[in-house]
Amino acid sequence: MPRNITVEELVHTPIEEQGTEIVERKGVGHPDSMMDGIAEAVSRALCKMYADRFGRILHHNTDQGEIVGGQSAPKFGGGIVLEPANVILVGRATTTVNGERLPYRTVAVEAARDHIKKTCTNLDVDSDVIIDCKIGQGSVDLRGLYDTRKQLANDTSFGVGFAPFSQTETLVLKTEELINGPLKKDLKEVGQDIKVMGVRKGDTIRLTIAAAMVDRYVPDRDHYRSVIEELREHVLKNAEKHTKRQVKVDINTGDNFDAGIYYLTVTGLSWENGDDGSVGRGNRVSGLITPYRPMSMEAAAGKNPVTHVGKLYNLLSFDIADRIVTENVGKVKEVWVRIVSQIGKPIDEPQAATAQIIPKKGTSLASIKKDAEGVIDQELSKIYKLTDRIVAGKARTF
Repeated sequence: MPRNITVEELVHTPIEEQGTEIVERKGVGHPDSMMDGIAEAVSRALCKMYADRFGRILHHNTDQGEIVGGQSAPKFGGGIVLEPANVILVGRATTTVNGERLPYRTVAVEAARDHIKKTCTNLDVDSDVIIDCKIGQGSVDLRGLYDTRKQLANDTSFGVGFAPFSQTETLVLKTEELINGPLKKDLKEVGQDIKVMGVRKGDTIRLTIAAAMVDRYVPDRDHYRSVIEELREHVLKNAEKHTKRQVKVDINTGDNFDAGIYYLTVTGLSWENGDDGSVGRGNRVSGLITPYRPMSMEAAAGKNPVTHVGKLYNLLSFDIADRIVTENVGKVKEVWVRIVSQIGKPIDEPQAATAQIIPKKGTSLASIKKDAEGVIDQELSKIYKLTDRIVAGKARTF
């Protein structure tokens, strides 16, 4: 089976040895991440509906969608939502089978509602959000490719991945996961709309954090200040687990206390007051936005998990990169992986599957090459297993 595998040496300064680095993470409540999460939840729900009814996942792509922000009037002690945000679900799905019309819109809206309710704990989903489903029937040609059951690529697209994460990348990811995870028990004042920007210069990392505050838990300006300082202390303490570099933390730098400007929200989300969101405009499948690394602009969230290589190849590229690093401990400084498909061809037979490796000093590419080729071949041979992982919600897509 032709898999067109290439492994070569990468002549490039490793990320940790470069003088600067920029890394961004849009948290789970950021409008772009919310739309990614909604699109993925809708896709998984459609997958389950199709599998329950027909024993297999039918063609769909829900990787389009928009959040149109509402209006609110936040204030210390508690404000109100004036106009609900609108969530517009867009994409294509199999809507009819053998003359039977499927409840795809009902399934999609329920999935979107459940994701919003689970993620945004300070939001009243019934009154603060309007969900509108515009999903329609897919292209005949693409559905024809999909219905062959041979799992042929339904796009000519590519995926990219890299490993290992740098300290800055790890720190940015773990900072947002901390704030939207364990810290919620201690700091209920902090909402889910978090953005973390990490900028490293030499051995100093500055984290700029935007954190939406929930107004009903913040009685006054002094309490707001105290929450900011407590959040900073938690972030700095957490940083010690991930780097020995100097870390500086700035939070809500757009505030102007003298002018009475604070990042206060009613729901802990910026979408309540005009901020919009779109699928694919935020994090890559790494969970990060990494301009110093190879990246795909593909919106992975919402794409079908069976034949859409824009989703599968991006996930697989990171799996391959991780395995190459893990199985060659002490030999590899950095690895970049790229895989490209051709529409209509089997997804396990790409046009090219490449790994570019920076060996550690004293290690030759020849000592790594055969193993790397084997990893790529093995991972491509079991690409079909990615589908179950995605449908189970066990694969990060944003």
